[in-house]
Amino acid sequence: MKIKNSIAGLLAILATGFAANVTADINVGVTLSATGPAASLGIPEKNTVALLPTTIAGQKINYIVLDDASDTTTAVKNTRKLIAEDKVDVIIGSTITPNSLAMIDVVAEAEVPMIAMAASSRIIAPMDAKRAWVYKTPQNDAQMAMAIVEHMAGNKVKTVAYIGFADAYGEGWWNEFSKAAEAQNIKIVGNERFNRSDTSVTGQVLKILSAKPDAVLVGGAGTPAALPQKALKEKGYKGVMYQTHGVANADFLRVCGKDCEGTFLPAGPVLVAVQLPDSNPVKKEALDYVNKYEAAQGKGSVSTFGAHAWDAGTLLANAIPQALKKAQPGTPEFRKALRDSLEDTKELTAAHGVFNMSPQDHLGFDQRSRVMVQIVDGNWLLVK
Repeated sequence: MKIKNSIAGLLAILATGFAANVTADINVGVTLSATGPAASLGIPEKNTVALLPTTIAGQKINYIVLDDASDTTTAVKNTRKLIAEDKVDVIIGSTITPNSLAMIDVVAEAEVPMIAMAASSRIIAPMDAKRAWVYKTPQNDAQMAMAIVEHMAGNKVKTVAYIGFADAYGEGWWNEFSKAAEAQNIKIVGNERFNRSDTSVTGQVLKILSAKPDAVLVGGAGTPAALPQKALKEKGYKGVMYQTHGVANADFLRVCGKDCEGTFLPAGPVLVAVQLPDSNPVKKEALDYVNKYEAAQGKGSVSTFGAHAWDAGTLLANAIPQALKKAQPGTPEFRKALRDSLEDTKELTAAHGVFNMSPQDHLGFDQRSRVMVQIVDGNWLLVK
């Protein structure tokens, strides 16, 4: 009897010890714009999530992916569902700036870290108690606006007109671009807006043409950004055209066609990864992503937007092992530890740049995260 009791006690101890070492899966919630006006951005992001690791530091990772249809209200609804019902430890998303901005209050209230895949610097700045839970992977519009203005100044552009989305993306770009242009003594002679779902911008284009600018910057993203450029070309505009990094995918090239020939834009280095010099520190990681994506989706299918999701995965793969040392998944303590680990990210090379986070900078990209490219013969050409 004593032997049986001893064995039973030993088994109970072993079982208890084993149970203590078993932790819950890590749940990653994803909301992105796989349909709607931003679908050309969200689809490659969705495809990329399927390539992210399903095990990190021996821990199983579950990805719960929802489509917000490029709609702000749906993005918020998705975020609430992922937190309340799916009990996620972290959220990746959304694809576009308006959606990502609307999600901040939700994740901050629940104290769930979020990694946005949208560009506006307003997603992470100015830093406050709410944004302390928010990170992002795309280059800031401020960084890219400076790249455009520097290129304009170097090519003797004296006057420029702006036409951008009538939403947070367009406004963010206007704010950053207008400041940068003023600093370089480039005169802005037009400031127009259009909606992502518009089918005509004739009125705005006629106003721009009457101002006779040396160059025009379109502050849009995805295929809708082709509309004003095509309208300008149709009306005979001969000046220099600029777009933002929000158009860096094959769908934009397809929709804009010959009307985009010669256009300049800033982009993440992954867009022209094969053209980067071997000395570029990002080239290896960028090519790794390109090769994995095209192996799954076909040659020439890669876009910079999918790489934003890839970089979110890279951040998590780097932060999760540290967070696991402090707490178990599925707990407030783990979510806090993950938030802290993301903020501690240093010299992490990804597909779009090198991350160096800090309490005041939840992107941490420097000049290694951007290049200037030109559309030549329907392809992206690195401007050297």
